[in-house]
Amino acid sequence: MTRREELAANLADLEERIALACAQAGRVRDELTLVAVTKTWPVSDCRLLRDLGLTDLGENRDQEAAEKAASLDGVRWHFVGAVQTNKARSVASYADVVHSVDRPSVVSVLGDGAVRAGRVVDVLLQVSLDGDPARGGADPAAVPGLADQVVGTAGLRLAGVMAVAPLGADPAAAFALLAEVAGRLRVLHPAAKAVSAGMTGDLEQAVAAGATHLRVGTALLGARSAPLR
Repeated sequence: MTRREELAANLADLEERIALACAQAGRVRDELTLVAVTKTWPVSDCRLLRDLGLTDLGENRDQEAAEKAASLDGVRWHFVGAVQTNKARSVASYADVVHSVDRPSVVSVLGDGAVRAGRVVDVLLQVSLDGDPARGGADPAAVPGLADQVVGTAGLRLAGVMAVAPLGADPAAAFALLAEVAGRLRVLHPAAKAVSAGMTGDLEQAVAAGATHLRVGTALLGARSAPLR
């Protein structure tokens, strides 16, 4: 089996899972954006996914992401990893969507980078669902203030929220909390409709909780035991 055939089969299986999850949740597949998380995988895989029709790709390391973005067009790039302040200007130069903004310093530097690059970057606010600072994310109570800062920053557009389910916890309960935070944000900023939640192991719970973006790597590309090639 060629790599293209392998990826096509994985994508078909994943789409079946998403379709079933949508049916069980009473949702429509078109409400969801599938983001293929291609970190550590080669640009050749990114190209194959693009050619298979999957054009939303996610990365979490600036150097790797920048190199891939420079060598592949026809892709909407999502930055899904923690944004280091000293890398934010670079991230803003190629990322169309940044899923992981969780503190004021990142907002200001990301905006500066976007303005310098003549771009507008969609921003999702990462919400902490367990209070663990090591895993990133803003406290839910801090989200409104952070949202106001994004709205007031040139080069950025507030798109919604993102979260990762806490380790060892029920993802359904975690994503229900995220849905509450997202709902409160939409009252203040109606255009901030995106909810990025759900990965290979918990996408069904995310769909049930109203996710609009699924970030899937392993189910599409396989286990990340292979080095970047």
